[in-house]
Amino acid sequence: MGTMKCRSYGQFCGLAHALELVGERWALLVVRDLVLGPKRFTDLRRGLPRIPTNILSVRLKELEAGGVVRRRLLARPAAGVVYELTEYGMELEDVLLRLGLWGAKSLGSPLPVDIVTTDSLILALRATFRPEAAGEVRAGYELRLGDIVVHARVDRGCMDAGAGPLTEPDLVIETGPAIRALLAGELSPDEAVESGSVRLTGDPAHLARFVEVFHIAPAPACAPA
Repeated sequence: MGTMKCRSYGQFCGLAHALELVGERWALLVVRDLVLGPKRFTDLRRGLPRIPTNILSVRLKELEAGGVVRRRLLARPAAGVVYELTEYGMELEDVLLRLGLWGAKSLGSPLPVDIVTTDSLILALRATFRPEAAGEVRAGYELRLGDIVVHARVDRGCMDAGAGPLTEPDLVIETGPAIRALLAGELSPDEAVESGSVRLTGDPAHLARFVEVFHIAPAPACAPA
């Protein structure tokens, strides 16, 4: 396994070494987008529109050197190169989901410049899914945030999320920044619909079930000084 050319913490510690491998700015977001499958350089740029091209190139080289990412030539008739996670890199999937869920607890409201991407929304569904709450639920949900459309199929304790619409969803949820408050229990399903921050197509009863199955536990309140 190659050695990364990056700043060393100078500590013989697994966590310190992990940060040397994937702790540089943008590195974990590159890994996040590759968790869902191989991507071309242009695909990665599309999912990370604010990353400078030269920085993306450097991060990919660093992740390759660290054994996290590899390049693969596409067989004909497809042409070009895709980047994909190695087996070692794929071990970060559970770490990313847990870290993303941890961060979502105190995420707050988005700034006007903040964006949501298809991949980040799919991973958010995977991170917030609670198999124990799914019970006997069998339903298809379509989630629309502006131009982004993703879906989730829940079959009892299993869930599959992906890009694009469903053919016959049980519920279509059109929303925006309110989705986080809804999943965190800061906004009830009824309040979300009544305020217009969530628009539904389908049986509204499915929204309460959706919120039970996809959930963000709130961050603990700060202790008073």
